[in-house]
Amino acid sequence: MVDVLVVVEANQGGLKKTSLELLTLARRLGSPVAVVLGAAGLADRLAPQLAEYGARLVLVAEHPDLEEYLVAPKATVLAQVIRDRQPAAVLLPGSQEGRELAGRLAVRLDNGLLVDVDSVDPDGIATQVVLAGSTTVRSRVTRGIPLVTVRAGAVDPGPDSQGVAQLPREEVPVVLADTDRLARVTERHVEQRAGRPDLGEADVVVAGGRGLAGPEKFALVEELADLLGGAVGTTRAAADAGYYPHQYQIGQTGRNVSPRLYLALGISGAIQHRAGMQTSGTIVAVNKDPEAPIFELADFGVVGDLATLLPQVIEEIRRRRSG
Repeated sequence: MVDVLVVVEANQGGLKKTSLELLTLARRLGSPVAVVLGAAGLADRLAPQLAEYGARLVLVAEHPDLEEYLVAPKATVLAQVIRDRQPAAVLLPGSQEGRELAGRLAVRLDNGLLVDVDSVDPDGIATQVVLAGSTTVRSRVTRGIPLVTVRAGAVDPGPDSQGVAQLPREEVPVVLADTDRLARVTERHVEQRAGRPDLGEADVVVAGGRGLAGPEKFALVEELADLLGGAVGTTRAAADAGYYPHQYQIGQTGRNVSPRLYLALGISGAIQHRAGMQTSGTIVAVNKDPEAPIFELADFGVVGDLATLLPQVIEEIRRRRSG
């Protein structure tokens, strides 16, 4: 089978959900070869999950400079790996770093690039949703090795029933130039409310919009999200108004999410917001305006006042759980 390189990302708990999705997709296209870029010991920590989700080989590039500088060192190492191995395709996460890596690789390799892909066929044809979610296109790379960033939540991740017990590994030399060390990381700060999953990886997202009429009501949004084990999101309008921090914004200029359940509370459904959540599994919308565009997208809609409905929903969930 042909090799498909998968550039993985990790957090404190192990592989990010997006990396599990990439490995699942890679199994449909060929033989997944995971690429681990980071500090010493990272590959050992990730190896069991990589094997579980179908990696057949892990390429390990571990060096302090891969963590201490911005993405340029990683791009340099990846470009050399791609030149040496000539894979059938390279899959990268649709994260901020994944997109920047893909762009740098496309320039270095004089290569075609597909961004925010939902799926890829074995023949290399990819499906994308473009123009703020209004159009679906099918396309393929016609120059060089396909570089593909995959939208978070586009693939339902699953372990490989034929995963290997002991994952082979190869060390990748890290040879960098001075130009790769022009931007150093001085501090990392991840603001994540305690006990909540990351917005891009959550199975449940509870999002509040401008219809909440102020930041105070977001306490109810957070309470509902915590009851459902979900993450909290917001719209650009609500974030701009100061209702909730911008890092939780969903939409064309924010995060892309695709949870199993998406609750849209007080969200009108502007196309810019829909572009970031319309592929969610089940969409439930609550809005006092029966003509709100969000209802065109919702699987289940409720016309009503959030100030009345939210406390009732929270109370009912608590009652059923206590019973």
